Amino acid sequence: MAGISRSTYYDQIKRMQEPDPDQNLKDKITKLYFKKDKKYGYRRIQNELQNKGILVNHKKVYRLMKELGLQSQVRMKKYKSYKGKIGKVAENLLNREFKAEKPNQKWVTDITEFKLFGEKLYLSPILDLFNGEIISYTLGTRPTYALVEEMLEKGLKHLDENHDLLMHSDQGWHYQMPQYRQRLKETGVTQSMSRKGNCHDNAVIENFFGIMKSELLYYKEFESIDHFKKELTVFMDDYNHERIKSKLRMSPVQYREKFAKAS
Repeated sequence: MAGISRSTYYDQIKRMQEPDPDQNLKDKITKLYFKKDKKYGYRRIQNELQNKGILVNHKKVYRLMKELGLQSQVRMKKYKSYKGKIGKVAENLLNREFKAEKPNQKWVTDITEFKLFGEKLYLSPILDLFNGEIISYTLGTRPTYALVEEMLEKGLKHLDENHDLLMHSDQGWHYQMPQYRQRLKETGVTQSMSRKGNCHDNAVIENFFGIMKSELLYYKEFESIDHFKKELTVFMDDYNHERIKSKLRMSPVQYREKFAKAS
């Protein structure tokens, strides 16, 4: 009825009756998982196994934990830079209109926090809504205004004199600062802010943070923070120049260059 040969059928029956070759490792993984109060994911479980002299690839640990239905119950908390109204809050001019007709028409920015080697790191990028390109970014160990200021100055170098840029962010204290607002005004940039407590108003940059963490932070092994910084540089370059965006069917830079040739 199943359309398989007699020999294949009995071979599968025999295999089903054999003991699981990974059972011993599964038992160790399960024991560690509950010993650590369900807080460990596959990478930290692998580190614990390695510390005990059990050498196993992280991909295998991931596969076995998935089979066992085990996953870390700890979820990263989103960094919140909102500290109340300490300056001027701009109107939500972007209003979730995430499409731009040309480069440098609509930029979005935010800060994300994550831990690496027991140290907190803060990433502050600018993303162009025209093609999803990362215009500039800074990385630091503290969420200071200097982190945002440096990012902004690097980004402004991409503008020409006749720009009509809208710069959107949340209501974080950095973006309420008089220095930040004054710098935007000096360069003719219109400021826009999300509504209070509404992350969907800046969904595109949040989506980028998710991509960066899943394709770099959680995906690769790092030897040190300096190693991570080097890999972040490689990731950003690949994200802009090589990584295909499904909506564009090409990379952000390729899309921008195509637009420039057609203009």
